[in-house]
Amino acid sequence: MSDGARRQETGRLDPRPVRGGVQVDDRLAASWRRSEDYGVRTGDVEPVFSGTWERESLFYECGREVLTGLHRTLVDEPVSLMLTDAEGLVLNRLSGDTSLLRSLDAVHLAPGFAFSEREAGTSGLGLALADRLPTVVRAEQHYSASLAGYTCAAVPVLDPLSGRLEGSVNITTWAEQPGKLLLALAQSAAGATSALMLARSRGRTPRPAPRGEVFHVQHGTLEPGSGTVEGLSRAWREASAQCERSVREGRVVVAVGERGAGRSTLLAQAVRRVRPHDRILSASPPAAQDLERWLALWSPELGKADTAVVVCEVDHLPARVAEELRALIAAARRLRPDLPVVLTAEDLAEVPAPLAVLVDAVVAVPPLRERPSDVLPLAAHVVRHTRGRDLEITPAAARALEGCSWPGNVDQLHAVVRRAALQADTIDVRHLPAEVFSGSSHRLSRLETVEREEIVRCLTTPGMSVKQAAEELGMSRATIYRKVAQYDLHIPR
Repeated sequence: MSDGARRQETGRLDPRPVRGGVQVDDRLAASWRRSEDYGVRTGDVEPVFSGTWERESLFYECGREVLTGLHRTLVDEPVSLMLTDAEGLVLNRLSGDTSLLRSLDAVHLAPGFAFSEREAGTSGLGLALADRLPTVVRAEQHYSASLAGYTCAAVPVLDPLSGRLEGSVNITTWAEQPGKLLLALAQSAAGATSALMLARSRGRTPRPAPRGEVFHVQHGTLEPGSGTVEGLSRAWREASAQCERSVREGRVVVAVGERGAGRSTLLAQAVRRVRPHDRILSASPPAAQDLERWLALWSPELGKADTAVVVCEVDHLPARVAEELRALIAAARRLRPDLPVVLTAEDLAEVPAPLAVLVDAVVAVPPLRERPSDVLPLAAHVVRHTRGRDLEITPAAARALEGCSWPGNVDQLHAVVRRAALQADTIDVRHLPAEVFSGSSHRLSRLETVEREEIVRCLTTPGMSVKQAAEELGMSRATIYRKVAQYDLHIPR
């Protein structure tokens, strides 16, 4: 590195390196260490060329539209506006400055090239994606010397519904330019992209930001909808047995699968069977402003006897936090080799590298649509939890529940059945929401959603014919049938 970043006798980067006579902050120091571990060269950056990306995604569509509008106001400024995916792949690039474009081409900061930390070392966009925080990296703060001529501001963009990292908005200019204005512009563009994504998702409710309690301690009880249900499908039993074996053998195990499929429940059940008297410490990723407090809570908790740890959604953890958590877990397991540690993620490839090295076993949790025989036992369990006793579920309602694809998995089933159980002592189709009967994945406008719900309400009313439903809704019978096909409704009679 230029100006000689300090190295220890081992040759490894000093934990607090110096560039240009100035000691950098902890985030940059951690990023440099990761870059070194990844084997990134400190001279010329050599990113990987992919050349292909998903052009039909909602994120790409909205991000491109926002950056195109911003570009019109900055066309004469020496800045480059870029959109990247969650892996740091540059998706597009807009600039009216031909000299800047030629310079960026020379270092391959162009569409089709991957600029994650793993590929290009510390940069604005790489660090923003790794830590999931707005970031400015200036001149000599870059890990690779070939990027020292630029200042880069980047802001991660999360899906407003799922909270999943979609990518980043990146603004790059010459090194001598100030970074605060760039960061403000990038934050504005990222916010506009997220808002546009939400608007085009046709009014669905966004996922609330994780706030408040960051730890949940379970003392022998598991979450509704799964915990104590017996006689579930073979797929669930096999995944459960695999998880129990791994916990019994002292392995760090990660359960992968779709959100809401029961990953944390599966892990908690396995821990409970192996260590029935342990308290189970379950933690989910906090909001960015709570990260330090979240990390500070781990040390005393991990040191307590008879404690098992479930870390949920580790694929949503920033790289720096994952790195610190790995060190805490490793230290705790040196003192307590039998400390049960289990993780959840949607995909093993998305587990942050610092935590991935701890993983000894992987258990795949199938989604609920692949376990249709589990639907009614889970529904009955939710009813008992909600009302304190069993309720009748009519054959028509049972067929509707079993026929639903449950895109939200057990979480969605739990919400639907709980709402129905609070309405009546016998659950019939009229107590189920329209989403249960619709096989369409088409995003609905608010008006379409209301129309679909009204059609379902009428068609599930006892004794009401299609003709009577058409009259109540002010439609012809032909229109009713057309709408049923349009919304892919399957209503048991």
